[in-house]
Amino acid sequence: MSTHRQRLYLITPPIAEPAEFPPKLEAALDAGDIAAVLLRLAPADERTLISRAKAMATIVQRRDVALLLDDRPDIAPRAGADGAHLTGVERFVAALALLKPDRIAGCGGLRSRHDAMLAGEAGAHYVLFGEPGRHGRRAPFAEVQERLRWWAELFEIACVGYAESLDEVAPLKQTGADFIALGEWIWTEPQGVGAAIAAAAERLAAPSP
Repeated sequence: MSTHRQRLYLITPPIAEPAEFPPKLEAALDAGDIAAVLLRLAPADERTLISRAKAMATIVQRRDVALLLDDRPDIAPRAGADGAHLTGVERFVAALALLKPDRIAGCGGLRSRHDAMLAGEAGAHYVLFGEPGRHGRRAPFAEVQERLRWWAELFEIACVGYAESLDEVAPLKQTGADFIALGEWIWTEPQGVGAAIAAAAERLAAPSP
């Protein structure tokens, strides 16, 4: 069980038109203790992607929150991002030269304990467990919890647990995960993204039973 402060990790939907997204992002960042924002960018030319990322970085970084780019380590330095998140060990290892030593390098898409250890040995700043795959499927929740407990107990490298709903935040907290990731679903919660993140933050901060 974790004795350190556990924090939220926010994943955006794919951003195509940044002019519409900042108010939602501002509300989200004001609602809870968020350590990092993983920015997903809709397909576009490189200049447009960098421009979009810079616009989001301005909002995120002025709150001392890290901005990570999803699967775009190539533009992270020019966009002023704090790092990038890669899916799969091979892509992660290939991206390290673009990120190290100045930027955060995170790895998800880990199919096994062996994959996770390879990412850690290669220099991951964190590993992510439980996120949906390319086709929207994810490992059974009990398996995600088990993987997080195993990692949190044995390794010093941070681990992130992906919550697929508000109801998963408290159980993931109990695994000792350093961060709880709130995915694309958080932006469409009926009560609004700010209220949904505040609810997640409350569950994360609640004393363990």
